[in-house]
Amino acid sequence: MMAASKPVEPQSGSGLPRWQLALLVGTPIVLGVGAVYLWNRSRSKENQGKKNGERKTPEGSASPVQGQHGPNPELENMSPLDRAQSAKNKGNKYFKAGKYEQAIQCYTEAISLCPKEQKGDLSTFYQNRAAAYEQQMKWTEVIQDCTQAVEMNPCYVKALFRRAKALEKLDSKKECLEDVTAVCILEVFQNQQSMLLADKVLKQLGKEKAKEKYKNREPLMPSPQFIKSYFSSFTDDIISQPLQKGEKKDEDKDKEGEASEVTGSSGYLKAKQYMEEENYDKIISECTKEIESGGRYTAEALLLRATFYLLIGNATAAQPDLDRVVNMENASVKLRANALIKRGSMYMQQQQPQLSTQDFNMAAEIDPRNADVYHHRGQLKILLDQVEEAVGDFDECIKLRPDSALAQAQKCFALYRQAYTGNNPSQVQKAMDGFEDVIRRFPKCAEGYALYAQALTDQQQFGKADEMYDKCIELEPDNATTYVHKGLLQLQWKQDLDMGLELISKAIEIDNKCDFAYETMGTIEVQRGNLDKAIDMFNKAINLAKSEMEMAHLYSLCDAAYAQTEVAKKYGLKPPTL
Repeated sequence: MMAASKPVEPQSGSGLPRWQLALLVGTPIVLGVGAVYLWNRSRSKENQGKKNGERKTPEGSASPVQGQHGPNPELENMSPLDRAQSAKNKGNKYFKAGKYEQAIQCYTEAISLCPKEQKGDLSTFYQNRAAAYEQQMKWTEVIQDCTQAVEMNPCYVKALFRRAKALEKLDSKKECLEDVTAVCILEVFQNQQSMLLADKVLKQLGKEKAKEKYKNREPLMPSPQFIKSYFSSFTDDIISQPLQKGEKKDEDKDKEGEASEVTGSSGYLKAKQYMEEENYDKIISECTKEIESGGRYTAEALLLRATFYLLIGNATAAQPDLDRVVNMENASVKLRANALIKRGSMYMQQQQPQLSTQDFNMAAEIDPRNADVYHHRGQLKILLDQVEEAVGDFDECIKLRPDSALAQAQKCFALYRQAYTGNNPSQVQKAMDGFEDVIRRFPKCAEGYALYAQALTDQQQFGKADEMYDKCIELEPDNATTYVHKGLLQLQWKQDLDMGLELISKAIEIDNKCDFAYETMGTIEVQRGNLDKAIDMFNKAINLAKSEMEMAHLYSLCDAAYAQTEVAKKYGLKPPTL
C-alpha cells in the first residue's frame, strides 16, 4: 500500500542496492534514499569490461625461465631474491598451462628462498600460491595464504578479494563481508565483481537474521497516522466504514430502542467502536469474541482481525482468517474481494508475485466494479515493473471512481516513471503536466503533491519540489514520511545537513514508529562516518519493520555499517565522509 509508506521500489532491475548507496559518497546523498530509493536505476555499463574480469591470474610475468631442462649455472650467481623471482616466474608459467600442482611447488620454493624483509615480494608469492589453491578448490589453504599476504601488505586488494571468495565458499559470511567491504573501499566502489559479492553476502546475512528475528518479534501496532492512511487507500472496504445508524453500541442508544438486542454481545461492533476511538489495541480481541461466538458479523470480524494482524506484521495469523473469508460462499462479494486484495498484498510482501497476481485477478473476477481492486493491482504492477498494465488498472479505477485522486496521482507517477526510464523527454513533460492537472483538480490530495515532489526532485527542480512538500505538510501535518522526504531534499538541493537532520528528527518526533525516518537517519550517519550512531538507527528501524522482507533489507544496511567499523579498526580504512 503506497499511501502510508515509502516510495515504490521495483523488485527487478540491476540498480544499486540501498546498502551500497549508504556507502557511496560523492553521489548526492538523496540518491541513497530519495530518487533511487524510488526505483532502482540501472547502473552505467561502461568500464565494466575490465572491471568485470575474473581475477584468476597470478602476479608477475610468466616469461620462460632459462635452463628449465637442466642445471642453470647462472642461478648459482643470483641473489636469493632473484632466485625467488625466478621460481615464481616458473610457477606462473605452470599456472597458465593449468598445471597447478607444479605451480604450487614453484611458489613454495619462491617463498622459502625469499628474504623475510622483502615483504612486498613475499606477499605476492603467497597470493599467487593462493590463486593456484583456488583453482584446486582448497579453500582453507587459500585463506591461509591470503592471510599471510595481507599481513605483509594490508591493502592488497587481490589477496583480500580472493580470501573473501574463499570465506564465502566456507560459509563464513561475516568474515567474507569484512574482506569484501575493505576491497570495495580500496577500489572506491568501482569494481562490479566485488560489489556483487558484497551485495550477495549482505542479502544472505539479512535474510538469515530477519528470519530468526521476525519469528520471535513482539507484534507492534503502527502509529494511528499509518493506520488511518492505510484504510484511506480503500474506498470499498466495509470494515473501515464508520458505524451505521442502528449499529451503535447499547450505551449510545435509548435502552428501550428496538436495536439494542442486536448489539448486546457483538464483539465486532465493539471493535468498530474502538476503531472510531483510535483504541486499536483492543480490536483483535473483540473480533475474536465475535468469531468464537459465531455471531452474525463473523465474516466482517475475520476480515477486520486479519487486517490488524497484517498491520502488526503477523501474516501467519492473518492468512487463515483471510482464507476463510475468501472461501465463504455466503459472505458479501465486497468482503471477499477486500480479503483477496489484502491477501494479494501480503503475498507481494512475501515476494510471491504469482500468488499475489492470482488473488488480484480473482478479486477482479468476482467484483469487477470494485475500484479498490484496480487501484491496488496497479500498485502491484508498478512493483513488478509492468508499468503499462499498471496504467491500465489505474484507468479502470478512475473510470469506476472519477473522484479517486489517489489513483489519478499514481497513474501520473506510473506514466512519469515509464517516460523517465525510457529516456523520453516529451513524455516526461507530459507526465509533469499531468501532475499539475491532478493538483489543480484535487487540491486536497496530499499524495498528489508528494508524488509530484518526487518527480520534481528527480528533474532537479528542487525549489518547486520543496513547495510541494510544504503543501503536503499543510494538508497532513502528522505525516512523518513527508518530513523525511523534505529533509532528503535539503541535503540534495542545498547540501544542508543540519536542516536535513532537523526535518528527519521532526518526523521521529511526530511518529516515533516511523521506520523510514530511522533508516534514512542511519544512512546519513553512515555517510557522515558516525557508524555507531548509524547502527543504532538501523536497529531501531529493524524493531519497527512491518515485514520480514523489509527487516532483511534493514539488516543488510546494519551489517554493511558494522563491517565498515571492523574494517576501520583492522586496516584504518574508511570511505570519504560528508
